[in-house]
Amino acid sequence: QLQLVESGGGLVQPGGSLRLSCAASGFTLAHYAIGWFRQAPGKERERVSCITARGGPTTYADSVKGRFTISRDNAKNMVYLQMNNLKPEDTAIYYCAAQSLAYVCYASFHDYDYWGQGTQVTVSS
Repeated sequence: QLQLVESGGGLVQPGGSLRLSCAASGFTLAHYAIGWFRQAPGKERERVSCITARGGPTTYADSVKGRFTISRDNAKNMVYLQMNNLKPEDTAIYYCAAQSLAYVCYASFHDYDYWGQGTQVTVSS
């Protein structure tokens, strides 16, 4: 079974930081582009960031530019999303997803092949 596992979510106050991690079970992440998506209650799933198999280029949603940074460590089979200056509107379940077209970052979640179960991020006072 090919699986992705997200971790690092939690409750944080506005202005705080979290680092999310995405780990692979059963396959090598180095062969895939990886996207981070989020979904809040009642809203559509949106892509917040993406990184190609080679580590670049990277892509960010306008709402998170300057605050979030995606990175990968292929030797550790891990992808990360560093989230700084968090806002209440960042509250959502965050998912990582793998795309077998390794050198292209697509925007639609329909273009990704494997998904994790998600990790909850809550930004609140």
